This record gives sequence, structure tokens and C-alpha cells, in this order.
Amino acid sequence: MKRSYSILILVIALFLNACNTKKRQVDNPSLPPSEDLDRGLKPPGLTPELFAPGLVSTEEHLETQVVFLPDMTEFSFARSGGEYGESTLFFMEYKDQNWSRKSVPPTDTDSYKERFHPNYKKLNSSEPFKDIPIWGGTLAPSGTYYFYVLDPDGSGYMGYSRLINGAYETPKKMSGAINRGKYIAHPFIAPDESYIMWDAEKEDENRPDVYISFRKEDGSWGTAINMGDKINTPVYEQRPRVTPDGKYFTFWRGYTKTREDGSSYVLGNPYWMDAKIIENLRPQ
Repeated sequence: MKRSYSILILVIALFLNACNTKKRQVDNPSLPPSEDLDRGLKPPGLTPELFAPGLVSTEEHLETQVVFLPDMTEFSFARSGGEYGESTLFFMEYKDQNWSRKSVPPTDTDSYKERFHPNYKKLNSSEPFKDIPIWGGTLAPSGTYYFYVLDPDGSGYMGYSRLINGAYETPKKMSGAINRGKYIAHPFIAPDESYIMWDAEKEDENRPDVYISFRKEDGSWGTAINMGDKINTPVYEQRPRVTPDGKYFTFWRGYTKTREDGSSYVLGNPYWMDAKIIENLRPQ
């Protein structure tokens, strides 16, 4: 039985979300030769796979969502559990046909982190958002801000506000096609805003699944589509996104484990697959 999604969100909020194909161990012998890799990583197909198993994804740790920079030469993730007493942030860079951990001075970590995870605190405290309890969001290239609101009881919604003539309009709730279920969270908007993905729990369940909605010709959003049992399983799936090159769909999968004393803890890993899954779900 799973713990409340609200607890999971708080756990993951503590984490900010090395591949070295020649050294093979952070240094890993399981990776194929560099000529068989896509920027040093074995590309997935239409079935979700662990992201860089043994290098990023492990069995004994909690690894958070992987986020790439636009040029796909760097990504970040965080790891906790085991020998990592606190969440440890990794910045990885692809250089000389290898992935390795990038050294960032501790004094620069927070500012460097914002290259991967923009901080919308200033935006959220400005008009017209300052009185809305926003937990997170995503910005489209057009400037439209898609955000989510969560309450401890599971209520909440997804909303948006367009940037018009340099100013944000009064925020609006998204339609009932998207605001269905509870703990509606972690939106990702397509660069052209033709689709939006997010995660949410059904009313009769306490685990999140990943959903997608496609924009119709009239500008409205289509009914939420569950992204299917290859992605959504009996454990937690959340934080969907697409890599900047448009080739891969990524998400986070997590689950709880129980200690001998009866207490529980969360483990989980990033997964990825071919982004063709999105077009396969698009209504014809």
C-alpha cells in the first residue's frame, strides 16, 4: 500500500533533481562501447528503461529526475540514501566522448542549479501570482506560465497565465479535461504548446500516474489521456518531460520500502524511452 502522494511530494522536494563510458565505473562495465551510444548513453526504444543503470540509476539510492541543458551536453540529478546522508547534486557533462561529473564550486552550486531548474520564486511573488499558493510550474517559450496548486487534503488545480505585452494576465484554471483527480502536479508544456503532460492521482487511488492532453484546433485542451501501462504501473510515476532535442520522453518512478522497525522510506529512479510514444497517443 502506498503512502500519501502529498508525503512523496515533500520527500522529493528535498532533492533538486556519472556517466563515464571509458573509465567504466562511475566507471561502469555494463555500458556498450562509445560508438554504440547516443552522447555516451545507450538510447532506449518504445519501452521505458532505467536511465544509465549503475551510473545514474541504482537499486540502493533515490535518484531524482534527470534534466538536460538545451544543447544536451550536460544533465543534472540528485542522489540520496546509502552512503549519501544528504541529497547530493550531480552535474554531468559530455566531453571528449565521455560523461563525467562536472566540478562546480560549492559557492556557485545554487546559481548553476538554476540552469537546470529555474527558480520561479520571484515570478510567484509578483502580480498577479503573489496570493496563489503555487508549488511549481513550467514556462513555455511564449512566456505562458503553467503552474499547479496543492493542498494537504489533495485538492488543488493546474492553472495558467499568458504573457501579454510584457505583463501576465489574471491567472485562469485549466479546464476540467485536465483538472481531474487529486494532487495534480509537475506540468511539462511542449515548446509549441501543442500538448501538456503532468501527473495526478485518481480519486479512488493514492498513487500518481502520468497523463497527457493535446491542444485541439480551437485552442481548447483535449481530455486527459493516461499514458499507458508501459509507463504507469502500480508504483509512483511522475514528473514527465521531453529532452531538449525532442528525442526522448523521461519520467520518474518511485516506490516505498519498509524497514525492520516498520518505518518506510522512498527509493526511485529516472526512466526514459523514445518520445514517439507521444505521437502514438495523439488523437488522429
